[in-house]
Amino acid sequence: MLAHDKTQHTTPADRVWLHADDCRLDDFVASLDRTTRAEDYPLAARIERNVPIYDGRHVAELSADDRADLQAELAEAMLEGPGIIVFSGAFGRATLDRATARFQEMIDAQHAAGTAGGDHFAKPGANDRVWRVQQKLAECDAAAYVDYYANPVIELISEAWLGPMYQVTSDLNVVNPGGDAQSAHRDYHLGFMSTAQAERFPAHVHRFASQLTLQGAVAHCDMPLESGPTLYLPYSQRYELGFLATGKPEFQRYFTEHHVQLPLAAGDAVFFNPALFHAAGSNRSADIRRMANLLQISSAFGRAMGILDRARMCRAIYSELRQRDPKTVVRAAKATAEGYGFPTNLDRDQPTAGLAPETQCELLIRAVGESLDAATFEAQLAAQLERREAG
Repeated sequence: MLAHDKTQHTTPADRVWLHADDCRLDDFVASLDRTTRAEDYPLAARIERNVPIYDGRHVAELSADDRADLQAELAEAMLEGPGIIVFSGAFGRATLDRATARFQEMIDAQHAAGTAGGDHFAKPGANDRVWRVQQKLAECDAAAYVDYYANPVIELISEAWLGPMYQVTSDLNVVNPGGDAQSAHRDYHLGFMSTAQAERFPAHVHRFASQLTLQGAVAHCDMPLESGPTLYLPYSQRYELGFLATGKPEFQRYFTEHHVQLPLAAGDAVFFNPALFHAAGSNRSADIRRMANLLQISSAFGRAMGILDRARMCRAIYSELRQRDPKTVVRAAKATAEGYGFPTNLDRDQPTAGLAPETQCELLIRAVGESLDAATFEAQLAAQLERREAG
């Protein structure tokens, strides 16, 4: 438990399991009662509304010692500090414009094909979403891809938060004029679960989960406040019960009344702890198509040592499971099938019915529960596997 958290743990069960009923707005507000001081972030160019702003233009030129000092400052800002930092001028204009042109071509192609990208938080078609835009840029313009993703700021902050072994993914989001604001939320992993699901994870997972992922966004156009750049609540990542609190009305109201919103210029990049309370703002402008490349950078450590053909295992035991009691089915499925809906191919396996698609484990349990015959189960499993393929 972080020292600042006022959550009271009295029994072993209380110390290990967190419950949404224990969320207290007063405790949350107390955890936010901090000021970002310039003396704590001496390498920042300035502090704006509790957010350190760094100059991204000269990162590639830092000496090894200066780089280490800056990374230490960034790591502390992300963990116990405000939880968010901004690099102004992180991307040069030529690199940004070339990538923007390719991204727009992808959006135009989607429109021409009559396809609309599903969205985690918005109605399909309301905005322009290009899933897996990183891979698509690599395939259509390798030079633009290398210039863009070899950005020294991405490497600097990714290593500061995750260490040298990390993996970048990104998806493009364009919020068109009139686009509605999101509700306050936390991000991947626990932030993409229902409260009931998140409660099943022990407290120490709630604490370390945010340290497996780095969230970021690159502004591909100027984003004045009227265009709805992302809303943030500095220091909110420090609240231990935060993954269970975001759905509560009193926490939503507090966020609405006290959030921070910073304008961004084209080429600026913002990075934040995924446990930070945040939400995209409403685009109240008449003509600004707010384009951002949303970066999700993951630790390389979330992987098993061995590779198993879990689909083949599911097929092998399906007939046997149909003869077993429900509790045995669930336990065997958990030990056998893929238990997580990610990573997936979001072009084909879009989150249109929730924050995450059905997992292989859920499919196996459902198929047994619905008494599907083996052929029907195998057809549904094959279709799921096809949707999840990267190619």
